[in-house]
Amino acid sequence: MVTSAAAIWLVWSAWYAAWALGAPLGPAAIAYLALPAGAAIAAHAVHRLIRDVSLDPVARRFWRLVLVAFALLSAGYAVLAGAAFRDTSVLPTMPIPAAVLAGAAFLTAMWGVARVPLGITNRAQRRRQWLDRSIALFGCASPLFTFGLGPMINSPDGWSTQTLVLLGLSFVLAVGGITKVSYIAGGPVDRVAIRLIGMTGLVGAGVALLAVTGGAGSVVPAQAVVLPIAPLLAAVAVRRQGASTGARPRRPNTWLPYLAVAAADAPLLAQLPHHQLTLAGRLDIVVAVLVNALVAVRQFFAMRDNSRLLREKRASEERLRHEVTHDGLTGLANRGLFRDRLAAALSAGDATVLLVDLDDFKTVNDSLGHEVGDHLLLAVAGILRSAIGSDGLPVRLGGDEFAVLVDDPTIDGEAVAQRVLDGFAGPMSAHQLLVRASIGVASAAAGTPLDTVLRDADVAMYAAKQRGKANWVRYHEGMELPVVGHARLGGELRRALDNDEFFVVYQPIMELATYRVIGVEALVRWRHPARGLVSPAEFIPAAESTGLIVPLGRFVLRETFRQVAAWLAEFGPDALQKVGPNVSVRQLHDPDFLGDVRRALAESGLPSDRVVLELTESAVLRGPQVLDTLHRLHDMGIRLALDDFGTGESSLSLLRAFPASIVKLDKSFVDGIEEGEQGTPEAAARQAVARAVIQMAGALGLDTVAEGIEDATQAERLRALGYTLGQGYHLARPMPAEDFHQLLAAQRAVAA
Repeated sequence: MVTSAAAIWLVWSAWYAAWALGAPLGPAAIAYLALPAGAAIAAHAVHRLIRDVSLDPVARRFWRLVLVAFALLSAGYAVLAGAAFRDTSVLPTMPIPAAVLAGAAFLTAMWGVARVPLGITNRAQRRRQWLDRSIALFGCASPLFTFGLGPMINSPDGWSTQTLVLLGLSFVLAVGGITKVSYIAGGPVDRVAIRLIGMTGLVGAGVALLAVTGGAGSVVPAQAVVLPIAPLLAAVAVRRQGASTGARPRRPNTWLPYLAVAAADAPLLAQLPHHQLTLAGRLDIVVAVLVNALVAVRQFFAMRDNSRLLREKRASEERLRHEVTHDGLTGLANRGLFRDRLAAALSAGDATVLLVDLDDFKTVNDSLGHEVGDHLLLAVAGILRSAIGSDGLPVRLGGDEFAVLVDDPTIDGEAVAQRVLDGFAGPMSAHQLLVRASIGVASAAAGTPLDTVLRDADVAMYAAKQRGKANWVRYHEGMELPVVGHARLGGELRRALDNDEFFVVYQPIMELATYRVIGVEALVRWRHPARGLVSPAEFIPAAESTGLIVPLGRFVLRETFRQVAAWLAEFGPDALQKVGPNVSVRQLHDPDFLGDVRRALAESGLPSDRVVLELTESAVLRGPQVLDTLHRLHDMGIRLALDDFGTGESSLSLLRAFPASIVKLDKSFVDGIEEGEQGTPEAAARQAVARAVIQMAGALGLDTVAEGIEDATQAERLRALGYTLGQGYHLARPMPAEDFHQLLAAQRAVAA
């Protein structure tokens, strides 16, 4: 509605100006009403925008300043219109109040445009913008002055100072507004709306052009036709802002400085017909030189910035390429780069692969935390780099798995493997940890499939672990058969669990003085339908590695507790003092383990104080989570036994943190103990260890059990050292539940 009113008013003003050109001055003075009326219409449009549209605070501030500017402009030119009716001359003098009001209007509009943010975030952008705007300012101001304001100043028509100042301000608004708006990519104030407000200043250029070409006679068309265009542009800008949807920011007009160069050169071309340069001509030359110099400076900064951006882009590409092909923690090549390099090596010739797996690295993470584990992995990466040198490519495949690619047939892969093992000889990382590694070595001729050589190296690495860890093994033909058998065994274990092929045998724990049964250790056995009895040494490691030890251990707990509870009910509470099922590391890490123990106790009715869970030292050394589980078991009334005591490096220190009730002397210290102190040095050392263990246990209030007693002499020697309980083949072999039932029955008969 407001835009239509502004357009209608402009059409009416144009018609009146055309009619008034031939009329007396009185009617022509009415043309001076065109601008104040149009400015009033524009002010009303801005007022409605501010009132009816929800604007961002920055946009609201801008449009309020525009509203003030048009209100001042309307008031100023209304004063001029009044003077035109009183002054009957062709070119009435602008009153000072009118000039002040109009000048304030231009300054307010310029201030509003200047405060619109450009979105510049750093010093480099700010420097570049000021340089571009200076180029545009001088380039655009030069032709406006040369072809517009300059001729008016020198015109014989006697334009008033007020008029010249106002035209100059309109030029500044136009040049400054256009250069400012050209670098606004987007924001709370609509980009096109700001551009239209800035273009209102170009109306002054139209007035100046008419003044130069038409003299004082141009006043009527200027007042009636040209000047009202500014309010019309403002009304269109208001409509644009009101319909703005916050479109995506666009790239600023980077072409403006170059257009400014062309504009600055135009006045120079105008000087060509003149034989003698005027002051204005000299000024045109200075401005043109200045603009071209500024453009040269701009190009210098642009080239420097482009060079910097190009360097940063190349560095970023190199960094991304490195991140894609290298491990983020250690900086070693990753699995993807390893496979690419191995494929290239096999297509060109022979290659050797070393697979390096850290032994028991999970213990470090579980007991000391992942941060310490990361430091250890960094130390391992350093050892690999140092040991391999330029002979191969060190790789981290993931977790604690590493690899080495040797693509030079003249380099001995076994020598590289030995250098790597030598690097692991001493403590490493800031925590001085001692870590070992198992290495599988496999070589392949040109054309060998990539997965084949990787499989061979993996088989060799597994064989190295089976042979005791901390060594290297080279792959040979047929080595994969035990590995395949191990994998097949894992599948059979699942079937065996589903088909109830496992059963429990019981080995008595006896008093060495009376040979009376006081407890029992529960051991799991597997009766294979085709192979018969499978050795625990064969299937227990497979159950551990596949995780099936957890359901298998759950079966042992439930069956043992049920059976022992039945014996106690039949033979009385004094028949058995304790039952000891073995517990694995994987069971202790299982979050449901405590629940499994509680359910087995509840289902069987077995008192918790009759249960002794037997654990190895390696299981206890698995970190705070395991220790927390052990303490909670102890709080339930369950006793804990440390099996194979004396074989580890930290057995004594364990007893302070581990809530043990029983220590079991390992069989290795029982073998040969019958020779006594007069026997071999090894036998004497075993007897010294056995004596130290019984003395330490007595001091700590712990029970002791001697394992692996093979004959009566060993039993007698242990009893002489102070051991009261023992187990072994001399006392009784592991037996089925039926045989153990008969043993308890016979013991009750003897007691009766």
